[in-house]
Amino acid sequence: MEQPVLADHPGRVGSRRPRARFGKALAPYLLSLPAGLWLLILFLIPLVVMLSLSLQTCNNATGACVMTWHWGEFWQQLSLYHGQFLNSFYYAGAATIIDLLISFPIAYWIAFYGGNKKNFFLLMLLVPFFVSFIIRTVVWQFILSDQGIILGGLKNAHLLPQSFHVLATGYAVVAGLAYNYLPFTALPLYVAIERIDRRILDAAYDLYATKRDAFLRIILPLTVPGLFAAFLLTFIPQLGDYVNQQVLGGTSNTMIGTVIQNAFLVNLDYAGGSALSAILLAIALIGIFAYSRLLGSRAIEDFL
Repeated sequence: MEQPVLADHPGRVGSRRPRARFGKALAPYLLSLPAGLWLLILFLIPLVVMLSLSLQTCNNATGACVMTWHWGEFWQQLSLYHGQFLNSFYYAGAATIIDLLISFPIAYWIAFYGGNKKNFFLLMLLVPFFVSFIIRTVVWQFILSDQGIILGGLKNAHLLPQSFHVLATGYAVVAGLAYNYLPFTALPLYVAIERIDRRILDAAYDLYATKRDAFLRIILPLTVPGLFAAFLLTFIPQLGDYVNQQVLGGTSNTMIGTVIQNAFLVNLDYAGGSALSAILLAIALIGIFAYSRLLGSRAIEDFL
């Protein structure tokens, strides 16, 4: 006689269940393995090597380094190059504020008035940045030169004195930084503004709110996470930039990125360069943590 087989009967089907459950549990780890290896090889290992070098004593002639746990290297490098740190924060902060002021109206207009051409306008915003970073910076050098397109024409029209110049000043560095990192500001702002529920604005207008009140009380507060993300994505890369300073700046406005580059590639001072990099990383992390605590980390986590 035929007898029904119970669901928990130990058979071929039952033996496959643990294997299937094991494969299902292992799948997320296998999928995240490439990204984990990428972060391990290109981020964590170089970071550990850099922190290790900052505590070593290196012979600049031979390049040999010995672990001495010399913590004084940090204070020594900070005391030597505190002016370059201040320049970096000043230039990066000024350029970030300029990018925020320029990008917010652009992102706002595309999000609310772009219609079905939003993707086209975003593409037009990004097209100039398909060109090499170095080429774009060199073009700015040509534009801001004493006899360039702008200053040359103004001087020929006797609107500026012949001795007036912008290159080799902090203004040129800030202009180059603001231009080169504009998409890092515009795209997060666009995403934040685009996510605003239009029904909230309709409700505000139904309650007799003006456009100014709706912007200040609804749009601006809801875009705060996007402003924070745009600030971080723009300020942090600008803080360690050295290309704009070398091409557009002069010897009197050196940024810390240039000092770090020279320490590694010119002076072969790996311990000093690693110490400066570690200090820059620590300052950036402290600033990010303080800013996130002041702004409110829950809204930022919801945005990210």
